[in-house]
Amino acid sequence: MSGWHLNPAYAPLQADFGSLDAVFALQGERLTLAPRSEVIRVERAGVRYYVKRYGANADKKNWRRKWARYLRRYALAFLPHPRIKAEWQNLKQFAKWGIPVPEIVAWGMERRFGAFYRGALITRELPDSVDLNTLAQTRDPRLHDRPWVACIMRQVAAHARTLHTHHFAHNDLKWRNILVDKADKVWFIDCPLGNYWFGPLLAYRQSKDIACLDKVARQCLSATQRLRFYRLYRGLAAGVPLDAAEKSRIRHILRFFVEET
Repeated sequence: MSGWHLNPAYAPLQADFGSLDAVFALQGERLTLAPRSEVIRVERAGVRYYVKRYGANADKKNWRRKWARYLRRYALAFLPHPRIKAEWQNLKQFAKWGIPVPEIVAWGMERRFGAFYRGALITRELPDSVDLNTLAQTRDPRLHDRPWVACIMRQVAAHARTLHTHHFAHNDLKWRNILVDKADKVWFIDCPLGNYWFGPLLAYRQSKDIACLDKVARQCLSATQRLRFYRLYRGLAAGVPLDAAEKSRIRHILRFFVEET
């Protein structure tokens, strides 16, 4: 279904955010560019917004060189839930589950002849926030502050457990997709690949989510802190010995990306 929606609270920005045509005409600071998508940042009345646009023309020159990508695009165009649609649906669902996410300003997509043609999502910037991966790359001193790390771990563990309790896997739960604001509050962003799973597939995807987090954590945090995070995520009391099933799960997480290669 095609359609465009602007949050009523942002009606004064109708000229810029009121239609897909207007959104795709926006000029701003380009942050990312991929064959089928791009993210730009624009500022209006002192507030900054992130505009994620999916469409055939995001990187036309590269797209024309890649026949395989054309075939992939053609196949994906007819899926009932394109990535951009999954992204805004997932963010809205996170909010319902109590997981903090950026405010959604506008969203929607357009189909032509039944196939996905283009779509966009606009979110409001979280002032004075930074993603965890940036903290790791810059060796931020907060990562050596144990009380601060413990505070962030509790929140991330609780949010991951909430997702998995609802049989949902993020599928891209990396440090770059987790923001921390000046009040040390954790926010989840960017989840176009998340979905519901059941049975062995759910267990596999859950392990992948935690392994994604641990991939960077092992470079920044101690083994004790990482184990403490796992206990928080699983709701296990400190000091209680891990049973065989939990030890097996931990080994799977630690080997996850080794086994994938």
